Amino acid sequence: MKEKIHPKYFPNAKVVCACGNSFTTGSTQQVLKVEVCSKCHPFFTGEQRIVDTAGRVERFKRKYKIQ
Repeated sequence: MKEKIHPKYFPNAKVVCACGNSFTTGSTQQVLKVEVCSKCHPFFTGEQRIVDTAGRVERFKRKYKIQ
């Protein structure tokens, strides 16, 4: 097996969500920034909410003229 080809592993990497929630996990990056986590994702919260990424919902509505 080749040596020195694997990235450094951080067992206590910090994950920060846009909603303000943070937790630790293992990763090859020390800090991870995410937009949606289990505290704010509609599947886990039970809310009927559309998670819009880069205006995709508006483009879809314009394309099909949905009001």
